[in-house]
Amino acid sequence: MSPLRAMIRAYQVVVSPWLGPRCRFHPSCSQYALDALDAHGTLRGVWLAIKRLARCHPFNPGGYDPVPPRNF
Repeated sequence: MSPLRAMIRAYQVVVSPWLGPRCRFHPSCSQYALDALDAHGTLRGVWLAIKRLARCHPFNPGGYDPVPPRNF
């Protein structure tokens, strides 16, 4: 497991339960980040996760927002 994935998993296991369900999207932002890393690799996965976090605010209605498929 990469250090980046380990940090996201640590957040999911340690921090997220204390905060409760706050993400307005499905999958959650942390799960989206893991899925993006799996599907697109480190650079593009991190970029997609940053863009997703930027959309996670009270003025966005949220909803289902999967990781886009990888285009070759």
